[in-house]
Amino acid sequence: MITGPPALPPRARIPLWTLGAFGFVVALVLGVRYAGTSHTAGLDALVLPVVDRVQGPLWYLATVIDFAGEPVGAIVVIALFGWVCVRHRRPRTAILLVVASGVTVALTTALKPLTGRLIHGEFLSYPSGHTAFAVTVATVVALLVIDVPQLGAAAGAWVLVGLVAFSGLAMGWAEVALGAHYPTDTFGGFGVAVAVVPMVAWAVDRLTRRA
Repeated sequence: MITGPPALPPRARIPLWTLGAFGFVVALVLGVRYAGTSHTAGLDALVLPVVDRVQGPLWYLATVIDFAGEPVGAIVVIALFGWVCVRHRRPRTAILLVVASGVTVALTTALKPLTGRLIHGEFLSYPSGHTAFAVTVATVVALLVIDVPQLGAAAGAWVLVGLVAFSGLAMGWAEVALGAHYPTDTFGGFGVAVAVVPMVAWAVDRLTRRA
């Protein structure tokens, strides 16, 4: 029997489902718009020249951020935050972290050949799995923080949005700066992540209540 608070706290349901619906639309629209392309256009043409190919200290910073989305780095991140969840007696949140991360990575991997967008002429790029993973972890961490009793509902919603936006911007910047993705690839990864987390959280709560 799994006990403890739900993976999706009541005060987070409206903002997270709203964010998830928005993310789904963003990922779908961008996926359709850039499917089968291999060039910069629209928003990418505006953003890419500003961010692309950083050097010096910024390159090292981007590499460190990027590492968090690599297999070894992702395992470390999941283990660290999973331990935090268990330490604070949030087993459902720990399960959500592992399952949502797995679903997000699997989904972004499966979508790449379906959209068929190429970068550098040969690498499938849409949506960004690194960005999706980072946003997934940040969203789950936000759900852990948002349930703190001393935090009001409005403040909790801002914490959720702030952590999700920051993680998406940080990893998205790193991926574009390293030349691994177009900017819109990272927006698509963001959309996939915020769409996946509430659905997985709902499933975790439903299944663990039956266990």
